[in-house]
Amino acid sequence: MGVTRQKHAKKIMGFYKHNFQFREPFQVLLDGTFCQAALRNKIQIREQLPGYLDGAAQLCTTRCVIKELESLGKALYGAKLIAQRFQVRNCSHHKNPVSGSTCLLSMIEDGNPHHFFIATQDQELSNKVKRKPGIPLLFIIQNTMVLDKPSPKSLAFVQKLQTNQLVPEYQKQSIVELKEKEGLVKQEGEKRRKRKRAGGPNPLSCLKKKKKKIQEGQEPSAEKKKRRKRKRNRVKAEAMQSVQKNEG
Repeated sequence: MGVTRQKHAKKIMGFYKHNFQFREPFQVLLDGTFCQAALRNKIQIREQLPGYLDGAAQLCTTRCVIKELESLGKALYGAKLIAQRFQVRNCSHHKNPVSGSTCLLSMIEDGNPHHFFIATQDQELSNKVKRKPGIPLLFIIQNTMVLDKPSPKSLAFVQKLQTNQLVPEYQKQSIVELKEKEGLVKQEGEKRRKRKRAGGPNPLSCLKKKKKKIQEGQEPSAEKKKRRKRKRNRVKAEAMQSVQKNEG
């Protein structure tokens, strides 16, 4: 394995690990065309792929892929034997099998939550995979496995993530589940409580306080007036008594 090719793969793996949370063991979905190419070029997928990806890998396929290889007869008998050695992932086509390419596309719907790699020689399938962000694509050139560079769709997706304009589908579901677990999801019919905002004192309360101060300030002067009136009345009464005594 060439040093340059290994550095190229390591750089691409870093991109998917950092931006799409790919972790070991890497799950690689293979179709019949990839198995056939590996057989023809004498590539030992199980031995060589982990070294190329620089990490443990789980090689897997689907029932639809195996059924398709069986239907193609002796020409792809060897590819079928290779595919049957891999783990079989459950798909949604138990009763009505579909083509291998259609099945693999269904496995990476909704943002590729299981973090699958797609290994194929089918050009049409490869083009459809590249239209979805975050799907690593493997293929064989001559006798060499190659990890394709990130597609323009993946690069654009990461750019949006970096500018906080987009949340991946698989993260949206995780966020919803976390909110439900923590009881942060608003129940149906529940009214949103208004948050009290910090602000200055209520103008009306200020007016009341001022009025009260005025009233409290007026009370001493009113009391003084009453005392003065009582004093004048007392002086008048004393004066009248004095006059009466002199006349008597």
